[in-house]
Amino acid sequence: MDRRRVLGVAAAAAGVALIPGRAMAAGDGLAARVQSCLDRALAAGAPSALFGVIRGGRRHVAGARQDGPAPDGRTVFQLGSIGKTLTATALACAVRAGTVRLHTPLTLPSGFTVPRGETRRITLRDLATHCSGLPRLPANLLAGADPYNPYAHYTLEDLAVGLPQTPLDREPGSGYAYSNLGFGLLGQTLAFDGVDAMLRRRVAAPLGLSDTTTTLRPDMAARKAVGHMAGEAVPDWRDPVLSGAGTSMYSTADDMLRYLDAQLRPKRSPLRDAIELTQRRHFTDAATGLRLGLGWHFGTLSDGRTMMWHNGGTYGFTTCAAFERTSGTAVLMMVNTYSDGTPTFDALAFELLTELAGS
Repeated sequence: MDRRRVLGVAAAAAGVALIPGRAMAAGDGLAARVQSCLDRALAAGAPSALFGVIRGGRRHVAGARQDGPAPDGRTVFQLGSIGKTLTATALACAVRAGTVRLHTPLTLPSGFTVPRGETRRITLRDLATHCSGLPRLPANLLAGADPYNPYAHYTLEDLAVGLPQTPLDREPGSGYAYSNLGFGLLGQTLAFDGVDAMLRRRVAAPLGLSDTTTTLRPDMAARKAVGHMAGEAVPDWRDPVLSGAGTSMYSTADDMLRYLDAQLRPKRSPLRDAIELTQRRHFTDAATGLRLGLGWHFGTLSDGRTMMWHNGGTYGFTTCAAFERTSGTAVLMMVNTYSDGTPTFDALAFELLTELAGS
């Protein structure tokens, strides 16, 4: 694959704002509806696909594969930018604990120049709602990058050099612009050089997400799907610096359904107050009307009901998680191929949620 083309899509690989499509035709029961989505995902080029559903308190996980054993609830996928919602939850935990406030300015240790606007500084709320004005990536990230693993080489020293070279695209708080850099810096300001341990301690461990981590344990490696891009097997992304953006996080359907159940029923969660805070509307983009919680995007189903969602992508994996609290319905989609910026796989998740939430 052409190196220039691969690096050229790096900015798009970790989350794209989409609008849910029309509901798919009704199937014969939940399993049949999920199977239809699996069949369509394989037809769209996924080597393997997995869907998880919560509906009326019932969980259903099913997988399919072009050849060989199908993935199941314990199969490990790289999660991508859905991990941003975990970073946002960690922020909400810190806010509820009183250690920071949403309007606290972004601060980093000495030696790191924090970009700032002409009228005000970037706040933690700005970072968690993609309205910081920061570009998607630091200016120097792709220089010398491995085309298949673009974050792996980037160090804290590189970040210190790159931040002064990375001006804001707009004033903080003035508009939505998706930024992996912003969420990477949010992770660093919450736990400098200890982001991964912080996310496990504050979010994954309390919610029982034992396989949601940036550290691939040997037992997880044995259960991991192989990522693909344009039909080729590709390495997993590694990211030692901006992992708060979810760029190098792993998870399973079993873990993500536990996580989505906590979103649907936060009163039963040990992180109740933090989860409720992430699901409040914290920013509305004046130009598009897009509404943001902390990490989560708001969307509207075809019947007018509100859902919350986030997708994710690395060069080997595409994921999407969405839920609608009134009906108690959530959908998770995981495939082990990069979708090249097209909404094909995400659309399946949105269509399934639309159908199940309305039936």
